[in-house]
Amino acid sequence: MAANSGDNGSSSLIAGINVTPLVDVALVLLIIFMVTARMVVAPNSALKLTLPTASTGEAVTPVFAVTLTRDGATRVNGQPVLSDAAFLERARAEHQSHPDLRAVIQADGEVHHARVVKAMDLLSQAGVTQIAFAVQPDAAAP
Repeated sequence: MAANSGDNGSSSLIAGINVTPLVDVALVLLIIFMVTARMVVAPNSALKLTLPTASTGEAVTPVFAVTLTRDGATRVNGQPVLSDAAFLERARAEHQSHPDLRAVIQADGEVHHARVVKAMDLLSQAGVTQIAFAVQPDAAAP
């Protein structure tokens, strides 16, 4: 309500603005933004969860590492193998226990091609179909 302040009968204008409702709204918005920003930036730490545990949390593909050295030695997973029959037996046993077995052949650069092909053939006879070759990346390649 305006008060009459003079002889002329004109009403005076309100000189101040009540900012209390504006501050209340601003503080409520600030609190809402602080809470939601924490959930957006770090959803796992914002919500405290106790996740269940499992013995098979991550599927790991087993690798059958075959090393062929220049002196004629053959190693499977770091252990020497004396004959092709022993190599085939180990490959079959590993393939039976892990059907998705992957083999990696690490052959020295001076190993004859026939030895590498023989290792691939033995792996194929054991049922291992996923075979890769380990190489060292060339430093000059882009």
